[in-house]
Amino acid sequence: MKLFFASDIHGCFESTQRMISAFEQSGAQHLLLLGDILNHGPRNAIPNGYAPMKVVELLNTYGDKIIAVRGNCDSEVDQMLLNFPMMADYNWVLLPDGRRLFLTHGHVYRGDNLPHLGAGDVMASGHTHLPVAEKQGEVILFNPGSVTIPRGEHKASYGLFDGNRLSVVTFDGDELSSYVLDRYQSV
Repeated sequence: MKLFFASDIHGCFESTQRMISAFEQSGAQHLLLLGDILNHGPRNAIPNGYAPMKVVELLNTYGDKIIAVRGNCDSEVDQMLLNFPMMADYNWVLLPDGRRLFLTHGHVYRGDNLPHLGAGDVMASGHTHLPVAEKQGEVILFNPGSVTIPRGEHKASYGLFDGNRLSVVTFDGDELSSYVLDRYQSV
């Protein structure tokens, strides 16, 4: 199973095009969008290439491959334009080895406010625009950074899950962070 993660597009068409190109080249079966898809948000400057309707048109062509959650900048109006559900605050994906992957944006659930997760489960979130792939206690925290507005002197990035490895990668192919999942046995 190969999964592609992206977060914090914030309505930038150029970033969405790069993201879709990387998704297609990755061989991933699904595109997991971790919120803040169309709106730039009041705390962010309007990104170059801001064209939410073009983002809608492009993402809708991939709607059958997308699993999405709502970010703090997403609204019901955005959902009316998109042909895939994106208004849930969280979503679950079961990994082939039996562990759970908890998808959320990160403005409600985050490293200091975890949902009830079991040992070995993964929480994937965006919101901070910072790349993370690390173990915290018994769970793994994963953040693909932002495809549009990276922070902390990082480059724009996305995430990949390939079998048992989580990685955050720039569009130049540089790996910013990674974590190899421990051998896991469901009980």
